[in-house]
Amino acid sequence: MELKVERIIIPEGMNIIFGMSHFIKTVEDLYEILINSVPGIKFGLAFNEASGPCLVRKDGTDERLIKLAVDNLKAIGAGHTFLIVLEDVFPINVLPAIKTCREVVNIFCATANPVEIIIAETNQGRGVLGVIDGNSPKGIENKEDIEKRKIFLRTIGYKR
Repeated sequence: MELKVERIIIPEGMNIIFGMSHFIKTVEDLYEILINSVPGIKFGLAFNEASGPCLVRKDGTDERLIKLAVDNLKAIGAGHTFLIVLEDVFPINVLPAIKTCREVVNIFCATANPVEIIIAETNQGRGVLGVIDGNSPKGIENKEDIEKRKIFLRTIGYKR
């Protein structure tokens, strides 16, 4: 077994959702969930099939985002994983619905941070051991940081 690390390329202003699923039907079900969760949503979706032809399956509403999802997931190369690339929408808007999808087994991360995927590779293939989402903490928030957090959440419309 060999351990590898693959970085997900996330352009500025975009978010991703990286997870694991168990069935080819995932592509169609996640597509429907996403378009029904946010009107006019822009996203790309890719799913690594783990049996049969073992293709990278894809869908979405924006060709550029679909290509980004496919390129990233192809580099990861782990079966039954999926990647959603979102533009102009936060994962919080779609995660509750994605978690109800019958095929979704796990969500590894939902973020705009730099992400590294820790992969184990064997003769059979690749599997995801975990993710590194962003950076390590640099301290503990103080009163000023708390106030900035509260202002930020209100500025982007998630609190009143």
